[in-house]
Amino acid sequence: MRIRTLLMLVFFVLVGAFVAMNWGELSRQTTLNMGFTQTQGPLGLVMLGLLLLATLVFGAYALAIQTTSLLETREHTKELKTQRDLASNAETSRYTDLRTMIERIETDSKDRAAESRQFMQEQMAAMQKEVRATVEASGNTLAAYLGELEDRLERGDNRTNNTQA
Repeated sequence: MRIRTLLMLVFFVLVGAFVAMNWGELSRQTTLNMGFTQTQGPLGLVMLGLLLLATLVFGAYALAIQTTSLLETREHTKELKTQRDLASNAETSRYTDLRTMIERIETDSKDRAAESRQFMQEQMAAMQKEVRATVEASGNTLAAYLGELEDRLERGDNRTNNTQA
């Protein structure tokens, strides 16, 4: 039991014991002034009835407050659950968007790498062609120089042979 409930129970037991011990005095007839008239009746029982009525009114008020509080708590719990679900969905959506963006970046990166590889291969092929052409031109030039040197040597041998003869 809660301490509050226990205290209220003890209070009602003490009031009940007090009423039982003083029943004779509480039920004794006296003159009661109602403000606009006077009447005869037991003042103690009237006061006890007013105490009982006040207790019922305050009990009903406390029950109404607690009921309102419980209803508000349930409503807040539902709203919190809705907000939690929305946040979870938003988080899932962000993760999905992030995964999509990462996949797109990865695809773009692979495409750029393939384009770069192809460009490098084309450049290498062009450079190889240029090197071959340059080597061939150098070979032709060298062959021409060698041919010219051979001609000079042959002419030089012929002159030497002609002067000796």
